Amino acid sequence: MTTTTHHDGRRNARTDGRAGGRTLGSVAAPTAQPGAGLLWAARDCWTIVLQEFTHLVRQPSTFAWQIGFPVVMVLMFVYVFGSAMDVTGQGAGEGYVDFAMPGMFAMTMAFGFMDTAYAVTHNKEKGFMDRFRSMPMASSAPVTGRAVSDVIRAAIDLAVIVGVALLIGWRAGGSLGATLLAFALLLWLRLALIFVGIYLGLCIRNTETAGMLFAVAFPLGFISSVFAPPEMMPGWLGAIAAWNPVSSTAAAIRELFETPGMQHLEPAYWIDGHAVAGAVMWPAVIMLIFLPLAVRQFKNLSR
Repeated sequence: MTTTTHHDGRRNARTDGRAGGRTLGSVAAPTAQPGAGLLWAARDCWTIVLQEFTHLVRQPSTFAWQIGFPVVMVLMFVYVFGSAMDVTGQGAGEGYVDFAMPGMFAMTMAFGFMDTAYAVTHNKEKGFMDRFRSMPMASSAPVTGRAVSDVIRAAIDLAVIVGVALLIGWRAGGSLGATLLAFALLLWLRLALIFVGIYLGLCIRNTETAGMLFAVAFPLGFISSVFAPPEMMPGWLGAIAAWNPVSSTAAAIRELFETPGMQHLEPAYWIDGHAVAGAVMWPAVIMLIFLPLAVRQFKNLSR
């Protein structure tokens, strides 16, 4: 696809015959071939994915930090604080690895939205977003391309932290199908929160502000059932923690992993008794809200 410009810098609308008569540029025309628009949107999305991984290869330190952070969190919370936690009723520290690791998986997926927001803000600062806007490409591609690339990276992050969990003694007790469903629910949560990160990244002015998003991520990750069951918290705090989307995912995968020692805890909240449904519902709601917001925010960026 080629784009021509006049000497005054304005972009002409061009028609690419390969797209079935699709008009590219500032003027859109209906496509002659059914589904041609979706095909080009998918191709543009994949172009953005390749661009993101090319950038990642050139700056591997960023990826190393994203992987190293959850590993440090596991070692700190499981071994430093976990020895004092009694979540199974069998004594302090007993069975805490089995309880905490599913929560750590969920928190790792949740905290990833900060990386997304920072990367989007960085791209916006460096002018990449303006470059994307000037190209004859689907307006959804920068958003969906970022989402796909971040899900792939999240899968790699998850594989690393699962490897660490296996090394320290965690095991999934459920069937193979239940285990695969648990990992799918983790990536489902990550996918939904990616669009939150994209939207925030497009709204935030600079990377310094994006670096402060930990103040948002902290309560999202810690006021949850990641480290302790909501039933062990004060009533008002337990209710907030139980209805946290991260808690729903953590509780669902504990159920699917058949985490031992949880039988003595009776669900105190409706969402606790319907954890898998909550783990499916919450990300769907988040995505329905933030996906269109992210696409609209990208369209409305000042030139």
